[in-house]
Amino acid sequence: MQQQALSIALIGILGIGAQWIAWRTGWPAIALMLAAGVLGGPVLGLLHPHEVFGELLEPMVSVAVALILFEGGLSLNFRELRKTDGAVTRLVLLGSPIGWVLGSLALYYIAGLVWPVAILFAGILVVTGPTVVLPLLRQSNVAARPRAILKWEAIVNDPVGALLGVVTYEYLRRAGEGGTLASVIVSLIAAAIVAGLMGWIAARIIGWLFPRGYVPEYLKAPVLLVAVISVFVGSNMIQQETGLLAVTVMGIALANMRLDSLRDIQPFKENVTVLLISGVFVILSASLDLNVLRQFEWRFLGFLLALLFLVRPATVLLSLAFTRVPWNERLLVAWIAPRGIVAVAISGLFALRLDRLGYSDGSILVTLSFAVVVATIVAHGFSIKAVARLLKVTGASERGLLIVGATPFSLGLAGQLRQLEVPVTIADNSWQRLAPARHQGIPTYHGEILSEATEERLDLTQFQVLAATTDNEAYNALVCNEFAPEIGRDNVHQLGDASDDDDPRTLPESLRGRALFASGHGVEDIMQREEQGWTFRKTKISEQFDFDAARAALPEDGDMLLLLRKNGALRFFTHASRPTPQSGDTILSYVPPSQKRPKGEEE
Repeated sequence: MQQQALSIALIGILGIGAQWIAWRTGWPAIALMLAAGVLGGPVLGLLHPHEVFGELLEPMVSVAVALILFEGGLSLNFRELRKTDGAVTRLVLLGSPIGWVLGSLALYYIAGLVWPVAILFAGILVVTGPTVVLPLLRQSNVAARPRAILKWEAIVNDPVGALLGVVTYEYLRRAGEGGTLASVIVSLIAAAIVAGLMGWIAARIIGWLFPRGYVPEYLKAPVLLVAVISVFVGSNMIQQETGLLAVTVMGIALANMRLDSLRDIQPFKENVTVLLISGVFVILSASLDLNVLRQFEWRFLGFLLALLFLVRPATVLLSLAFTRVPWNERLLVAWIAPRGIVAVAISGLFALRLDRLGYSDGSILVTLSFAVVVATIVAHGFSIKAVARLLKVTGASERGLLIVGATPFSLGLAGQLRQLEVPVTIADNSWQRLAPARHQGIPTYHGEILSEATEERLDLTQFQVLAATTDNEAYNALVCNEFAPEIGRDNVHQLGDASDDDDPRTLPESLRGRALFASGHGVEDIMQREEQGWTFRKTKISEQFDFDAARAALPEDGDMLLLLRKNGALRFFTHASRPTPQSGDTILSYVPPSQKRPKGEEE
């Protein structure tokens, strides 16, 4: 018992530690998690998942993969699918069989596997998977359309690859009993339809129960998790490996029902998914047997090169031929195809089954699957940023500021930031209030920022900071609270008095953004100062004119508003944080009119 608890703690430390290092360094998280598992398992011998968890290991990993796929399905909105110009449909309907055929040829002629094993493994390699693609996209600045294509393909193709493997295995198993390929395909199609219906019906039941109050708020997340696991297990009882399809359909169906309840538990689901991805990756890589890797042969290296540079590119380019997807985006999608948990888990499962059927090459699947995972994770994980920049399919090169509310204060702030070459966009639901911003050439977004349509029309990945500056403090707080999970709690700011949790007349800090200015001025204070003619002043920090000098030169009533780092990062002076400027940084202050500007300050 103690050994199991220690192993669970170590898995968490290694997995989340790898994620944190990836966040700090910008290195691909999937590569670091893989390295952490190998280091903790076969290298140092600290983790022995098979010995510690025994027969529970396989169902644990399977349920974790199911939950990851379900959470990924919840992010698949059909509005986003329309942006891909049919690319995802082609990659699933055309790309899967093309990749299956080309992969089989490469495995037979290059890797030297017998035809039955080559066909089965090629079906499994159709998958990419959200466990590897989503962390990769999270850390890279890929443009909206190729990002959507890669995400949809990863989630939808996961169950497809599993089913292709099942088709091959079932045919091999039944061939000795007189079964035909047609009978196998018909039975699996029927099982897949049943699995899809199970997922859809489960989603409809959840969609009916939650809005009508039949499930209390504190039980909605647990009920959803139990429902996903039940659908997964129930579908697998009908036909093995169809559970992945069932939970994917369930997630996609719920995502397009627009249930308010799902928005409330979104942070919980995302946190669970991060834990599961980290844990499963560490477990599987820690389970790697170095003796198995000694079976690696040079012909396998030839296969890996063919997979990276021939099979995947040909699959994508043939599938997306004659589409409206630009060539540079097609090339990025053709290069990025890391394999992860599903490929390893299913390969290990079928390796045992093929051995029982008498196919000696079955044991090689474990070696090849880990080789494919390592090769694709390293190749794609470390190259995606450079390839995206080379092909010019990145998002905004500089992440700027989103200002919610077109007011004299926000217009003045936007004008100053544009002079500093900081990207800034002003959002407001009034076309008239946005008129001055349009006249000044400031980018604008006309619409209700809290509307679901905003997710489709406004790419939030281009913003590093949000500032809500309307004349309604409660609305500012609502905007900040809505976007805090996506942009970051420390990166959403608002006009409004600094909150005091002990004062029943103010909004608690947990429900609002960081109050702009160190003193936390209220909305009325800013409106009065605007009427008095207060202005913005820029101060460049240097070795001769340091922060202390800038602070001493600030008028008595003036306030420092934000700091622009040399690298383009924006940091606001708030009631909760006061960044320390360094040489080369620029401070933007808000000061009374007719103040003499000291040396170092600009208009």
